[in-house]
Amino acid sequence: MRYDLNLLPVFVALMEERNVTRAAERLGITQPALSNALNRLRDTLRDPLFIRERYGMKPTEKAEELAPVIAAALAQIDDVIRGQQDFDPAKAERLFTLAPNSYVEFVLMPAVVARLRQRAPGIRLRLTPFGTDLAETGVVSGTTAMVLGRLIDPPDNLIVQHLMDEGLACVVRAGHPEIHDSLTREQYERLKHVNVLPPGRLRAGLFQALERQGVKREVAVSVTHFLAVPEMIAVTDYCATLPRLICRHLAHDKRLKTVSAPVDLGIFPVEMAWHVRYRHDPAHRWLRGLISEVAKEVATEA
Repeated sequence: MRYDLNLLPVFVALMEERNVTRAAERLGITQPALSNALNRLRDTLRDPLFIRERYGMKPTEKAEELAPVIAAALAQIDDVIRGQQDFDPAKAERLFTLAPNSYVEFVLMPAVVARLRQRAPGIRLRLTPFGTDLAETGVVSGTTAMVLGRLIDPPDNLIVQHLMDEGLACVVRAGHPEIHDSLTREQYERLKHVNVLPPGRLRAGLFQALERQGVKREVAVSVTHFLAVPEMIAVTDYCATLPRLICRHLAHDKRLKTVSAPVDLGIFPVEMAWHVRYRHDPAHRWLRGLISEVAKEVATEA
């Protein structure tokens, strides 16, 4: 029996997206073209493969059985083809979609962009939000090139690389009536605090660290981004507990001052992950190396 290999990416896209519209957009084809390809797949494999439901497409038992086999076969083909391609960063023209959490976007991405401008001016970046659900970033399906931040229980089809470790410190306003060059545990518990909601699991990490040390914290206001913190702290007697590299950036603001946390709150990892299909992609591999290089330099400067 002869098989049309062009139909296999259609199967993978439908399997991962569970939605005809999104699968068509991902493949860069029209919905009618995708529906036609699906009908040919059904004829070839003699199975409905996907059943339309109210909120998308549900794969059949046979589709579930075929999915890992087809995905592995396509990944191997990608590895062979991409591994043989030459890559010249100075001449390359390519768009990468990255999903950094708000910490990485603030601390690492400006240096990454500056480095790209010097070495690979044709490489463009599109940053998409990092949430608590990795699937929503697109990295699990491979539509997003990589995700950067703190990763909890990543799926098996992602390769994870450790970039750096980060700790925590505190920020108060420069003219704070109680806090001078240090911050005691009693002062910390007496103060009101500004809490940063994103990036998801990091929030849980801070709460857990405080709980382990038996330290109480009264949160007066929660904000959605690190950039909101200096404005909140500058006009109040509140305190914010933030990653050390964020505190280092905020130290340039004369309205603020940074002090060590009153107890050891530990460290958290900063990681990078990508779909296995990009393992041997020369351009992707080069970009991973550049990001890793920047992370090591930034961590050393802290």
